[in-house]
Amino acid sequence: MRLDRELVIALPKGRILGEVMPLLRRGGVVPEAAFDDPASRRLRFATDREGISIVRVRSFDVATFVAFGAADIGVAGNDVLMEFDYPEIYAPLDLGVGRCRLVVAEPAEMAPGDDPARWSHLRVATKYPALTRRHFAARGVQAECIKLSGAVELAPALGLCRRIVDLVSTGDTLAANGLVEVERIAAISAHLIVNRAALKTRAETIGGWIERWRAAVAAETGERVS
Repeated sequence: MRLDRELVIALPKGRILGEVMPLLRRGGVVPEAAFDDPASRRLRFATDREGISIVRVRSFDVATFVAFGAADIGVAGNDVLMEFDYPEIYAPLDLGVGRCRLVVAEPAEMAPGDDPARWSHLRVATKYPALTRRHFAARGVQAECIKLSGAVELAPALGLCRRIVDLVSTGDTLAANGLVEVERIAAISAHLIVNRAALKTRAETIGGWIERWRAAVAAETGERVS
């Protein structure tokens, strides 16, 4: 539990950050100039709002920071939320950015003669072992999961396993590594998440920011439709 009462927003590093920042700014929070400096190694930044700061962490860590109260609000993909399944997290808003899909993929030469409906046991490389096991267990399939933090697409080529579970956007990375999608597990997008205890104790403040970003998402969607 933090000793300060500053409102902390946890944002994910990487590609999705570029899609999230316009919504954050439209909702009324603008980080200090150092936030946009690619040479900066800082992880915590002030904003134009007194009493609000931003921390920039790995996408998987956003949920942990929020669940344990180190941050009050965050942005995380529902892939991360499904993997960790923290009861301390409430996800009130789909931000509609960072869209991709979580899939099962295998070598292209295997796919023509393969039928996922006939699987009973398989070995899978993935960043999402808990989610993967739950998905296959629901179908009565025993999944042996090998956890990797990156370069998951290399696993079949190097003989680690024959199938992977990973995020796919365009499918170009799969194709470049001789893999094809054979089953879709879930559609993925970025969600605004909050710590349940913080929401209860600071309902007016945090609830107000949720509504600001809800309005920002609605305005952005309207612009895209028009």
